[in-house]
Amino acid sequence: MVNHNTSEDNVSRAALFYGQGGSSAESRGTFQRIYDVVKQIPRGKVASYGQVAKLAGNARWARVVGYALHANNDPEHVPCYRVVTKDGCVSKAFAFGGENEQVRLLKEDGVEFQDGHVVMEKYQWETPWIM
Repeated sequence: MVNHNTSEDNVSRAALFYGQGGSSAESRGTFQRIYDVVKQIPRGKVASYGQVAKLAGNARWARVVGYALHANNDPEHVPCYRVVTKDGCVSKAFAFGGENEQVRLLKEDGVEFQDGHVVMEKYQWETPWIM
């Protein structure tokens, strides 16, 4: 069987499944919880998808973090470019201009790269309360 789903289909399904929006505190939406975390990543620092997932409430949401960042409609206030893999790799599918744009934005923040990766030991956002 051939899968004809696009990444946008997956993002839409994830948004529905993980409760984008909602009025009560409990159902205000996983995506919004992820955006709230990403807004806190300081300039000059990065966080991994898993790190954001843990801070948003579920360590198993790393892939959901990716969906949420791809669906981000407010990149000016939700700096999704500051989220990278645990190894410091940028996203090949960076939604706002590709991986080169993500690298440019991170370098503009003062983040350094070595062998094409963010130097995580130096630039990973320290969140010892969740590690």
